[in-house]
Amino acid sequence: MIRAVDIKKSFGDVEVLKGISTTFDKGKTNLIIGRSGAGKTVFLKILVSLFQPTEGQIFYEDTDITKLNKRQLIEIRKDIGMLFQGSALFDSMTVEENIRFPLDMFTNMTRKEKEDRVNERLEVVNLEGSNKKYPGEISGGMQKRVGIARSIVLNPKFLFCDEPNSGLDPKTSLVIDELIQQITVDNQITTVINTHDMNSVMEIGEKINFLHMGKLAWVGHKSEVLDSDNQLLQEFIFASPFLQRLRDKALGK
Repeated sequence: MIRAVDIKKSFGDVEVLKGISTTFDKGKTNLIIGRSGAGKTVFLKILVSLFQPTEGQIFYEDTDITKLNKRQLIEIRKDIGMLFQGSALFDSMTVEENIRFPLDMFTNMTRKEKEDRVNERLEVVNLEGSNKKYPGEISGGMQKRVGIARSIVLNPKFLFCDEPNSGLDPKTSLVIDELIQQITVDNQITTVINTHDMNSVMEIGEKINFLHMGKLAWVGHKSEVLDSDNQLLQEFIFASPFLQRLRDKALGK
């Protein structure tokens, strides 16, 4: 579990986060949603210690990571997997080399042990036999799955995904969503997903944190989204034509 306690963040005179307290549960897909400028990206960067909060604390289980020194942060980052918005693969490396990169950086595993781990992760993301291909030789959806394989190669306790469906078609997005959720449940990972994709919210939103103007405006499950009486949330979600049609259908319009 990850716990955020009264997180505030300012850049100069601009207060971006205004006291956010919430938890991200183990074994669940925890989503952060909100309009552009709501503070989602800043909050995510604080959660992974890329930014320090101006005030507040972030607990990974019982450890307050805002109090750790650089060496201690390096140790705890071994328990963190990160899926970047653009996959962030190294173009000059093969699929196998990209996935192996964290193992080379953070472990003393033998070459054979690394190869076995890479192949195991390729199997998890249904990319067996793609070891020697380069990112430019595979589709965007496959690149995203390589990014997922790399993010879980160290068996992380915590997985962060920044806009995992960015640039993907709806069908591929659904595959990525289901894969992330399956990995989360099977490995009992604490997964945090920053997304604007309402299809993802309705498919895998087990715990949804809605940010508005730097504040936590609503928390709930995907089953509660459509019936919420939170006006800000309603204005946000029904900006999606897909959900407008879903609501109209439910109302018999």
